[in-house]
Amino acid sequence: MTIQLKDSSLLKTQAFIDGAWVDGDKGETFAVTDPATGQHLADVASVGADETRRAIAAADRAMIEWKALPAKSRSDVLEKWHQLIVDNTEDLAVIMTAEQGKTLAESRGEVAYGASFVKWFAEEGKRVYGDIIPTPSDRRGVVVKQPVGVVAAITPWNFPNAMITRKAGPALAVGCAIVLKPAAETPLSALALVELANRAGLPAGLFSVLPGMDAPAIGGEMTSNPTVKKVTFTGSTPVGKLLMKQCADTVKRTSMELGGNAPVIIFDDADLDLAIAGALTAKYRNSGQTCICANRLLVQEGIYDAFVEKFSAAVSEFRIGNGFEAATTHGPVITEKAAKEIHSKVQNAVEEGATVVIGGQPGEQGACFYQPTVLTNVTEDMRVFREEIFGPVAPVFKFSTEADAIRMANDTEFGLAAYVYTESMGRSWRVSEAVDYGMVGVNETAISSEVIPFGGVKESGQGREGSKYGLDDYLETKYICFGALQR
Repeated sequence: MTIQLKDSSLLKTQAFIDGAWVDGDKGETFAVTDPATGQHLADVASVGADETRRAIAAADRAMIEWKALPAKSRSDVLEKWHQLIVDNTEDLAVIMTAEQGKTLAESRGEVAYGASFVKWFAEEGKRVYGDIIPTPSDRRGVVVKQPVGVVAAITPWNFPNAMITRKAGPALAVGCAIVLKPAAETPLSALALVELANRAGLPAGLFSVLPGMDAPAIGGEMTSNPTVKKVTFTGSTPVGKLLMKQCADTVKRTSMELGGNAPVIIFDDADLDLAIAGALTAKYRNSGQTCICANRLLVQEGIYDAFVEKFSAAVSEFRIGNGFEAATTHGPVITEKAAKEIHSKVQNAVEEGATVVIGGQPGEQGACFYQPTVLTNVTEDMRVFREEIFGPVAPVFKFSTEADAIRMANDTEFGLAAYVYTESMGRSWRVSEAVDYGMVGVNETAISSEVIPFGGVKESGQGREGSKYGLDDYLETKYICFGALQR
């Protein structure tokens, strides 16, 4: 398969290290395929620990001059990068749909979302403020914020554009350099982004991209190299825990955006149509492959049957297929392995008494497809309650009281996002404060943007991305004491 682009030079297959496109030292490559068709897209250079070490060294050198620039100068380069992303939206979207599978409309939306982080942090980087602290003597205490140092980033396949800009934007804005390992399933989006950053005038070495199949070698160098001062990761909780352990030896700063098990709590007094629309978006966006995806629909018993009927009718209108086809509403999941794991969870639920209202089987379109599914008669001991599904499967649970809903929502080690539907102002406050999640949407599931602090609690991670708070994870706070001021 040939990816048809307006600018064919955006389709890169080499690693980008120290401002140059290079092959891996061993000449190894790995294949990138279209999950919708199984067709071969490209062979991409596969790098390892040695190339990662060189990229880190180049980042350290490049950062010396970059962090010394006025914030306005760094902002100007990021503004150019933002505009290049916007100008090349269609090509970036085509690349994303080809390697990730989401519909072209969703890909265009993600490119805009990704660009928004570059724009936001280009501006916000000019507003890194300090303090003057009054002291009980003739001294003056001054607090300044400085870039943390070289940043190593590891990003996932489900949002192969935005998860990069959400990390690179703040890092570069405050004066850091960044070395990135993109997911092996979706390296082409990352390589296109760094090509545009290079065109925008980002200095050589400041932003390197390291595609590769040997994640332990690349990640191991990132976590052990003392030059790296911070590791930021978006992905599964088990991998996040491993990275945190590896970072402990050199006491690196870490940011972790990990797994989720988001509940949507729908009370009897909710606007049912609004709740259904929100739940559909939250559950099935990107074919259920989002970390803040609605994993458990908790519906109060008074409206349970009406919700299931209308929700299932809406799901029946979905059309799964190739993301490039206009009629497609939902594309494939990322791999055949992922589709099999989704089906395993559904089968487990059915074996334990769940009812399939709609779907419940692999899709006929190919090995990576799974039918949009709705399950009822589900219980709290099933895998679909305990585990992140990461696919187009909606288990609908019944609850009786507000206390039941809160208990069920909190009965998980995860705590990324939760959603509440109610017309009661008091209940919206009570439940929002009672659920143990980093983000709560009330009568809304489209909660993410560049201006909000994205992140979770418990085993869903640490740190926040986006918003003014997103800069803090890339800054060190330094106290300076000025004495002898009366001399």
